[in-house]
Amino acid sequence: MRLSEGMVVDNRYRIDYLIGSGGMADVWLAEDLELPRRVALKVLHDRYARDPEFIARFRREAESAASLQHVNIVPIFDRGQVGDTYYIAMAYLEGRTLRDLISLGLTPPESVAIVRQVLEAAGFAHRRGIVHRDFKPLNVIVDETGLATVTDFGIARAGISEITEEGSIMGTVHYLSPEQAQGYEVSPQSDLYSIGVILYECLTGRVPFDGETAVAVTLQQLKEDPVPPSYYNRAVSPALDAVVLRALQREPYERYPDAESFIAALDEAEANPGEPEKKNNWWKWALVVLAVLIGLLIAWAATRSHTVDVPNMVGKSSDTAVSRLNEKGFKVEVERQQNPSVPSNQVFSQNPRGEADQDCNFLGFSCSNPTVTLKVSGGPGQTEVPDVTGLSQADAEQQLSEAGFTTSVETKASSDVDSGLVIETDPPAGETVKRGSQVTITVSSGISKVKVPPVVGQTLNAAKQQLAAVGLDFDSTEKPSDRPQGEVIDQSPTAGTRVDPGTAVSLTVSSGPEDTRVSIPSVVGLTQSAAESQLSSAGLVASVQTETTTIQPQDGKVIDQSPISGTKVTEGSTVVITVGKYEAGSSGTGTGTDGSGGIGAN
Repeated sequence: MRLSEGMVVDNRYRIDYLIGSGGMADVWLAEDLELPRRVALKVLHDRYARDPEFIARFRREAESAASLQHVNIVPIFDRGQVGDTYYIAMAYLEGRTLRDLISLGLTPPESVAIVRQVLEAAGFAHRRGIVHRDFKPLNVIVDETGLATVTDFGIARAGISEITEEGSIMGTVHYLSPEQAQGYEVSPQSDLYSIGVILYECLTGRVPFDGETAVAVTLQQLKEDPVPPSYYNRAVSPALDAVVLRALQREPYERYPDAESFIAALDEAEANPGEPEKKNNWWKWALVVLAVLIGLLIAWAATRSHTVDVPNMVGKSSDTAVSRLNEKGFKVEVERQQNPSVPSNQVFSQNPRGEADQDCNFLGFSCSNPTVTLKVSGGPGQTEVPDVTGLSQADAEQQLSEAGFTTSVETKASSDVDSGLVIETDPPAGETVKRGSQVTITVSSGISKVKVPPVVGQTLNAAKQQLAAVGLDFDSTEKPSDRPQGEVIDQSPTAGTRVDPGTAVSLTVSSGPEDTRVSIPSVVGLTQSAAESQLSSAGLVASVQTETTTIQPQDGKVIDQSPISGTKVTEGSTVVITVGKYEAGSSGTGTGTDGSGGIGAN
């Protein structure tokens, strides 16, 4: 199907204009006529519609993606098929792509803030067994408030068989993990590699590996180490360098185990920008060795200075960290702080930092009585669920997100709450729950519409039963037709129209073939001329005969007719009327139509 402005797809989506076009689909801005809202309608290119395997995969993945209700994932409302056209209807997002923002330039804090949201979306999907497979700046929309939303969950996996086609891979190859580019099985770590590339590009304005062909890019991924982002952008801290470079490790097991760990590393790098994370890159070890040598020289120069080795307890449980530090002769001070990104009772920072020799005389750190301060997560903390009833879905999700909650969305028909507004939440407003918990928003879909079934061609009774089964009423009128009597020959609204429950469907029922016969009027008691005139007006022909009568008032009046009144005959038929002729003392003998004799005369 070739779409154009003004066309209505699937009796529901009116096309406004083309937003963009990609390798697998065109995206149109459309108006949802059933639920008044704007949607982005992603319509697959014709060549994919002819691939049964692709379509089956597309359907499965679209259904999985529709289950992902998260503030950083674009909501998918519907998927459908019209003829050989397949589409996905998703929320229309106001904002710019991350690609646009990268071209304008981003600071490291801005980059981390956006990528952190992308990781939240990835982690949410990964926990539900869904891998995106195509993270890239074009698939991230950022609105004016800074909210980042990831698109194309579902369609990415459906199109994976196309990555070997010339031209299809080049738009994505820079962001594919090495295992993905080689056709191996993907995992959540594959997505984390792609997000690492996005973070690298946000920080530097360029991808870590580039080339004229897909093969050239893949070879660089397999044989070369990426240049640290700080080489191109001095504002990138050593700690942030380390986070990015770990995400870009060739082997999946060397990367972060999950999105949550990636987020925790970003938070730690932000809190301690001069503290790079331990990695396997030779250049980083060279820096560490150099730092140690410099430290030894300084220690040698300051003969009165002494050092002590402080173990790294970040990531350990509070009890384990305290126990190990005590075993090594350290005193431990524990500070608990709420941290939504770190599990409760886990160390997320320490002072002095671990895995380095600390100067005993530096800032009062005593070798005879060394003290290590641990910052331990108190978990996300608790907070009240805000009241978002009556708000739009988007406003409710934003308010809940700002309060530290994740969201899922359910829809429910309501005659009291306008379509698109929040009916209720679970947990309800005012209840105190853990920050970071999921709040389910129930959004009104308005009065639930029902689809009018097709009943033309059915008997009236069968049509009544089918309409009643879906909650619809009916009214009926009869109309002559060549169809059998009692058969429904028309309906309004037409089949497939969505209407409110209880709506009356108007049925036109055949009364059988039209009867063209005329009904014989009663002319008994009329004068002959009046009777002839009335019969003529009815399209009938009068045949007159007389009959003698002894009743004087019957003289000249019609005293009988045949056929009798009310009989239906074809137009032009003859009606015999008997006109009385008074004769005193007559025996009642009549004459024929020509008046030439009585009954039996010859």
